[in-house]
Amino acid sequence: MMQGAKGGNKTAQQFRDAALPWLDDAYAFAQVLMRTEADAEQAVQDCYLRAQRQFDGFRGTAIRPWLLAILKTVCQEKQSRGGSASDAGGSRTPDRRGSPTIRQLVAELPAPLGEVIALREYLDLSYKEIAEVTGLPVTTVMSHIAEARGLLLAARRAAQTSQEPPRPAGGASRPMVYRANVC
Repeated sequence: MMQGAKGGNKTAQQFRDAALPWLDDAYAFAQVLMRTEADAEQAVQDCYLRAQRQFDGFRGTAIRPWLLAILKTVCQEKQSRGGSASDAGGSRTPDRRGSPTIRQLVAELPAPLGEVIALREYLDLSYKEIAEVTGLPVTTVMSHIAEARGLLLAARRAAQTSQEPPRPAGGASRPMVYRANVC
């Protein structure tokens, strides 16, 4: 291995140094794409194995978008083959409260919208980096993010109104409490 490194090949240590800081981001994105913990873990493992094999050919400056693009491809391949861990009783994140969390609402979005909003809001990628990961033009990324935010806001408001207690009889009303948007 070291002889290859002297000849100009990148080493396994270089890969670890470059890729491991992004492991949590990869797992968070895989959870959005795969919907179950077991599938997400397997997808991240497959992604890192594939990325390590392809690391000699990496010529970019930012490894995170490259890794996440590989992860997206791995997840798409797994989904097209079918037979996920969720079919065998894989664990979904349980709903601990009556109202859905933002992550649960994101999981309910159509896949292209869930992907871009997760990359932007969970992983803090720039629009350009999201375009690299998804293969979409930057303007499409921006419109998908805007659409996703609108759908999330509407879903959150609908969930909140369905959770409100009924108003007292006799016309008495509670004072309005204004809250900042949670999205």
